[in-house]
Amino acid sequence: MSVWLPTATCRPETCLADPAPEVSHPRRALRLTAFLVAVLAGLLLSLPVRLLPYDGRDRLARLWARVLLRTLGVTVHLTGPGGGPGGGGVLVVANHVSWLDIPLLAAGRPGRSLAKTEVRRWPVLGPLIAWGGTVFLDRDRLRTLPDTVAAVAEELRSGHPVIVFPEGSTWCGRESGRFRPALFQAAVEAGAFVQPVTIRYRLADGRPTSVPAFVGDDGLLTSLARVVAARGLVADVTFLPPIPPPTPQPTRAGARRELARAAQAAVEGIR
Repeated sequence: MSVWLPTATCRPETCLADPAPEVSHPRRALRLTAFLVAVLAGLLLSLPVRLLPYDGRDRLARLWARVLLRTLGVTVHLTGPGGGPGGGGVLVVANHVSWLDIPLLAAGRPGRSLAKTEVRRWPVLGPLIAWGGTVFLDRDRLRTLPDTVAAVAEELRSGHPVIVFPEGSTWCGRESGRFRPALFQAAVEAGAFVQPVTIRYRLADGRPTSVPAFVGDDGLLTSLARVVAARGLVADVTFLPPIPPPTPQPTRAGARRELARAAQAAVEGIR
């Protein structure tokens, strides 16, 4: 358990009980096979893709993320200004429900992600996430936080978007957590815009669903099996207007808390 970030109250036995229509077992096997092929392709191409200009990498990352989600049977609806102001360094912040959130955001706004160190140990996906330039955060070592903030700020100054989930944990979607202000300090120091994003999951008939939620002691493989079994899973991703950095820069007390509150208010206004 983290000493400085919250643990969500959501649990599989209470939050993942919503019934959802399912596809046949052969369709599940087909989806899983296609998913593994897409992940393997991403692993094989990750090194040569780094040699491409940024715009080329950006387009390929979007394409790969959309293909990956399609293999899982997830229909993606993207709305809003996904490019961010000027296409430069933007801190992209979103509510956090599932491991699916990462490819969902990449489908609309690729960037370097901030992830907990445990993600490195995930089967199959862990190495791919690491090779994608992810900035890792050790949630159990508070003294590493300033270095993480500095690393994110440097990425923003370099013109690279960085994706952060400031709730600090995944929630089921019916409940949510407070946006923690610590990592908003990176945007303050870099003078970067913050782009709030809302992620919602539903079924094809419009009913909200917690099927993709990745909470409590839920395992990655268990969650993956639940996703490939679902019929009509839809992800609505709304990129909201960017929030400008506070002025004057960057020592004004409470600036990061103001950014966190403004971003959370924007996200909750859509959900």
